[in-house]
Amino acid sequence: MADAAELESSHNLPAFTVSEISAALKRTVEDAFGYVRIRGEISQPKVAGSGHCYLRLKDENAVIDAIIWRGTMSKLNLKPEEGMEVVASGRITTYPGRSSYQIIIDSLELAGVGALLKLLEERRKKLAAEGLFDAERKKDLPYLPEVVGVVTSPTGAVIRDILHRISDRFPRRVILWPVRVQGEGAAEEVAAAIKGFNDLKPGGAIPRPDVLIVARGGG
Repeated sequence: MADAAELESSHNLPAFTVSEISAALKRTVEDAFGYVRIRGEISQPKVAGSGHCYLRLKDENAVIDAIIWRGTMSKLNLKPEEGMEVVASGRITTYPGRSSYQIIIDSLELAGVGALLKLLEERRKKLAAEGLFDAERKKDLPYLPEVVGVVTSPTGAVIRDILHRISDRFPRRVILWPVRVQGEGAAEEVAAAIKGFNDLKPGGAIPRPDVLIVARGGG
């Protein structure tokens, strides 16, 4: 009798279409988990031709898909890399067409001091393997440089601090190569500025700096 009653009761339930139940779940999930912070390990990051970055956040038990839109990618101070442990902030959204959910990431930060130290050690090993720390690559700094080249933003506190310290302690000639120090294209501009300074000919109209300072403020 109990089985018959349960069967009769189930027949009285409303029948949702696939679209209706998907839309209902979308509202439920997005209302309950609007803006969230998720800690996890980055897996399979890939920047598409559109400039959007697709990746996964995972831990030992679960995985969630994630997207970083192109406009957000250009503003991130931390670029997503395989195996990086992060805290991602963003909005949970669902995709009814696939019955799946994901996080639209607005910001990324390393998950604590341990993650930062791990990243620094991995970078150090990578650069060491390339021979960049070999003794024969190192050059002696001039005791009294006559010309100091600076690669940084022309605005903000950094350039003011550099000019103040140099003039206060030991006035030297300073040549600024203005660049963007964050956002899309910043790395390329900094690299081009360093190359530009190195390509200057000694005794030319623009003196070749004896030393370079590459600087940025913030985190």
